[in-house]
Amino acid sequence: MAYQYDDQNIFAKILRGEIPNGTVLETDHCLAFRDIAPQAPDHVLIIPKGAYVNFDHFANNASDAEILDWVHTIGKVCTLLGVCPDEANGYRLIANSGKHGVQDVPHLHAHILAGRMLGRMLPAT
Repeated sequence: MAYQYDDQNIFAKILRGEIPNGTVLETDHCLAFRDIAPQAPDHVLIIPKGAYVNFDHFANNASDAEILDWVHTIGKVCTLLGVCPDEANGYRLIANSGKHGVQDVPHLHAHILAGRMLGRMLPAT
């Protein structure tokens, strides 16, 4: 599948320094920052610096270094927030993709949400 990356999306503008953000952690390949409309006491977004639309685009096209850094950055952010289950009550990690996944920004991003009971995403079966 061919992906069309929009370099005018809000995350691309944040990466270029055109829009300020509440940086939590920055690495060679990633930026983690606080969500401007938090849905939980802790709500941090982790984005790769590369032009990837969603997770499968990233997984199939990113370099090993980019993939490893993104995964490690997610772990480091959880540690920085003190939300790892052995230290606190846990967290939710979400990466929406496309129209049916309700992806608002066409740049791969993962949400870490923590700090309160979030409830089930889907009904229990």
